[in-house]
Amino acid sequence: MRFSPVAISLSLALAAVSSSVQGQRPDDQIDPRSLVLLKQAESARTSGDLVAANDLLETALAIDPRNRAAFVSLGRVAQAQALPGKAIRMYREALVIEPNDVTALAGQGEAMVQKGAVERAKANLAKVKSLCKADCPQAVMLAAAIAKGPPPPVLTAQAGDKASEGATTKP
Repeated sequence: MRFSPVAISLSLALAAVSSSVQGQRPDDQIDPRSLVLLKQAESARTSGDLVAANDLLETALAIDPRNRAAFVSLGRVAQAQALPGKAIRMYREALVIEPNDVTALAGQGEAMVQKGAVERAKANLAKVKSLCKADCPQAVMLAAAIAKGPPPPVLTAQAGDKASEGATTKP
């Protein structure tokens, strides 16, 4: 009698846990709707419509947040839009799902170079080289991006405004 409340609560907890585990899909089964949106987004990205690609990829991730390829594609879109911080974040999300994703590591390294963090990109290059047994294109592309270095900083319009202030004529 003393143990019946404990036994009942334990059996209810066990039933709740087992039913939630049965409802989950394995990690390798990505929702097909998410994959269709990923393909549409890739074609939009290659055609240059980055806004549509971004929207399609975000929808794909809303449908299935385990779609690692969608995170990688979002990183590529962010790089094309010159948003390296967002790209690094998207690649990091892909690496949370699969830490040994060579494409995500290389993309993150390229975004780091774009942002100016060359030393961190070199660490990613070392990881990519350790994961690739032979020469892989991701390592070659990341090494080329590191060799090229970060893009030159963009000058703001304020420098031109100060020069034009001195050139104004008095009435």
